[in-house]
Amino acid sequence: MRANDSAIASSPIAVSTPAADGHAAPADPAPVLTPEAPAATPGVRGTPATRGVLFAALGVAAFSLTFPGTAWALEGMGPWTVVMLRSVLATVLAGGALLAFRVRIPERRHWAGLAVVAGGVVLGFPLLTTLALETSTTSHAAVVVGLLPLTTAACSALRTGARPSRTFWIASLIGAAVVIAFAVQQSGGAPGRGDLFLFLALLVCAAGYTEGGRLARHMPGWQVIGWALVLTFPLTAAGAAVALSTEPLRLTAHAVAGLLWLAIGSQFVGILVWYRGMAAIGIARASQLQLAQPLLTLVWSVLLLGERLPPAAPAAALAVLACIAVTQRARG
Repeated sequence: MRANDSAIASSPIAVSTPAADGHAAPADPAPVLTPEAPAATPGVRGTPATRGVLFAALGVAAFSLTFPGTAWALEGMGPWTVVMLRSVLATVLAGGALLAFRVRIPERRHWAGLAVVAGGVVLGFPLLTTLALETSTTSHAAVVVGLLPLTTAACSALRTGARPSRTFWIASLIGAAVVIAFAVQQSGGAPGRGDLFLFLALLVCAAGYTEGGRLARHMPGWQVIGWALVLTFPLTAAGAAVALSTEPLRLTAHAVAGLLWLAIGSQFVGILVWYRGMAAIGIARASQLQLAQPLLTLVWSVLLLGERLPPAAPAAALAVLACIAVTQRARG
């Protein structure tokens, strides 16, 4: 369910970042003592667009471990315990960072967007995918969620008025068709209860990514996810208490490692770099990098969970990577 993004800026820096529709839009000056001023990030060189692709790719790499991490956590915990505890732990990390850097409370106009991020990314997607993984394999869930780039691009177009090119949409649809064909072939042509949870997860996550990418043009990405986590903390803390009292708990090494990765890698750090990447290169273009996510998850499912790699995976990998190359070159 992600790592790496931090430097402390000693002075405000105004950066012009491309909007989701491909046009330049001035970003607000980065606040003093923020760990996310692009010009002050050590070890990351190149144009803003190149850095944006790098950060988005790091997010995809972190997210590719989310399903294996969830499968590990479910070995010793119930689904509600996993979802609530991962959010509580991530909130402790994010809240500590917000306090340490004395970040001001966001303006009132941003709270509606933060609520969408909280509902989609902090609660909706983790809960729905965790419930799905009770009946679906990690590899099957990974390919279904491969549709997320297309749903995110569509949500972005509706929300922000972005107009990606025809080539962009054709390549996106081809990539989505590959993912759908792969998923149907693996499931025997009969989507189940887990698939319903996964398709609902696609919708809520796309909305959360879109709002998060938009907000990341006004505040650093780590603050976007940080405030979204803080917003849901009363609910997740209460939910964690109830879940721990009603669901079985067995703290195996796998369960603890999976939970910690979900909280730190997927829920906080991965989303941090992902939102920063979206702010730099646009929501629709960044979302296409996620076409590689199910393929990475398939690899992790074999290495970490011992699942057998489907025979069609190599062909699907080549087709999807070709679509990524086309969408990254297509201009909105």
